[in-house]
Amino acid sequence: MAEEGRGRIWHTKSANNNLSDDSSSGVETTRDDEASGSGLGSGSGSGSGSKSGTINVHNPAVSYGGIDPEIEENVLLVKSVPAHDVRWDATDHRRNPLDPDLDDDLDTAVKRRTVSASTSRDSSPAKSFSSSPPERTPLLDLPSELIDAILSWLTPLELAAVSLVCRVLRNHANSDSQWKRHVLSNLPVNRITTPYPCKSWRELYISHDPYWFLTKHKLWFCDRELTGQMIIVRYDERRGCIEGYQLVSTRNKEGSEPWLADQDVHIHHFEPSVKLHLDKPILQLNVDSLENLMRSKSSSLASRHFYSEQPMRINNGTDPRFTNFLLAKPLNKPALAGRMANEFPHGYVWPPPAIPARHRVTGQPAGVHPLATSIDYTRSTSGMWQPRNRSEASDQIFRIRQWMEMGPPTLGVHFAEEVVTYSTLDPFLYTPTAERPWRGIWVGDYSGHGCEFLLINQPDDDVDKGPLARLQNETEAEFQERFLHERVYRGRLEAIKLTGDANVPRGEYTFVADDLGEDGFIGTAREPPFEGSRVVKSKGHIAHMGFYNDRYIESQLLLLSHNRLAQYWVGFGHISFFERVDIDQFLVPK
Repeated sequence: MAEEGRGRIWHTKSANNNLSDDSSSGVETTRDDEASGSGLGSGSGSGSGSKSGTINVHNPAVSYGGIDPEIEENVLLVKSVPAHDVRWDATDHRRNPLDPDLDDDLDTAVKRRTVSASTSRDSSPAKSFSSSPPERTPLLDLPSELIDAILSWLTPLELAAVSLVCRVLRNHANSDSQWKRHVLSNLPVNRITTPYPCKSWRELYISHDPYWFLTKHKLWFCDRELTGQMIIVRYDERRGCIEGYQLVSTRNKEGSEPWLADQDVHIHHFEPSVKLHLDKPILQLNVDSLENLMRSKSSSLASRHFYSEQPMRINNGTDPRFTNFLLAKPLNKPALAGRMANEFPHGYVWPPPAIPARHRVTGQPAGVHPLATSIDYTRSTSGMWQPRNRSEASDQIFRIRQWMEMGPPTLGVHFAEEVVTYSTLDPFLYTPTAERPWRGIWVGDYSGHGCEFLLINQPDDDVDKGPLARLQNETEAEFQERFLHERVYRGRLEAIKLTGDANVPRGEYTFVADDLGEDGFIGTAREPPFEGSRVVKSKGHIAHMGFYNDRYIESQLLLLSHNRLAQYWVGFGHISFFERVDIDQFLVPK
């Protein structure tokens, strides 16, 4: 495109800030690179730039102004950009904004809890079997309201221990007010009013213990080969069950059209419809589950056995598979350091390095990898991820085992087993703030691959600047403008796939903007439908099928609003959209 034509699309850096001529030529250089790349492809004797070659699933409703990315060989025609600074190490404090104490060696943490528990009990035989009468605790002399207030600070296991002290404390510890609080603390948004189908809130809590973390964290994504899967786990008070359904998205409008400001760029339509796939539950824990029936004679939390694996009776008549729910044991730091790898598949550790997490586990190889069918691998690593007690079980990772059987139950043949690992996200990562407004769960348009879900993460920097104060004689509009440039338009924005495709899989970056501030600023859009939007430099992630020859190419990120973004894939000549997803709307069954 001619220089004057490009100038009317973006307000460039030099036009706005009187910067050097070198910085103002970024967009023109982009188009020159694209043109030269296209010319190289069309002139090659191999025919890579033609319409022949390996083709992905084609979406006939869309077209591209530049190189067609649906032709596999064309990936190599797009000029790549340096990517040495794209992936931060998983141990880097910038990539791990979560509480570092939770990443301590698990064995050390278990020992600490064991020592703490042993010191909290009277372990002296002389005192335990003393003939002298026990002293009355001053706690019982307090008013009933104060005792309830004190017990409200206890965890469920601590409440169960207190209930064994005496009849008075048992009555306080078993009161419905205490256990209702614990149930509701694990049900975000869904404020149920009765313990139905159980008789009391305490009974309801015990019936689903220790699985309340599933509804508390609500959002879970898995390591299923390349594509992954995302589910929403919620509680259904009509049936008293914890249930998980796959989150899916479809496009209400297909197609694309050339951009009026630049006919060489095509804009893909994107109006996503996000919903739960209610016909096929992924997870279902009933009140009358097998584990509950086995422990029905033991209603106390303190005296129950620990089961790391539980059968699930999922109401799905069309699926012949058996399904078990498994608790998982997170890797400690030494084991994690030895298994985490920089290159895909990252030592089969889940979640992968790009996703900040407190707990990581050994995943299961599947699909295209040599270990996919290795039963010996699964058996040899089971001791690393199977917890032996509650202290070893993670509240942020679980597994689902599925298999089929032929023949009678006792003599049947066990085959086609699959183990899928699910992990969650800390709400800190997807909760937007005034200074990090693009954090969240998003859905994006990937043409022939369909819709995919992303985590858009904005890591905090090391500088704590404190609240921004309004200056004297500064108007509200001037203050908001200064707030945008000093606190919002700064730092890194990274889009990480929670579900993926055959080219760029789940757990990998899809695009990264290194700086939303002046270092990454390209210009301000002037032409519809993007007028007024800030445009910054970004790097788009592309690869061949099976995530081979992955690399980053030049792209531009358009900050349309806090709930909608657009990504301009320069070499491919098309613009795709991304929209925020409100996952809380799915937490209350209708």
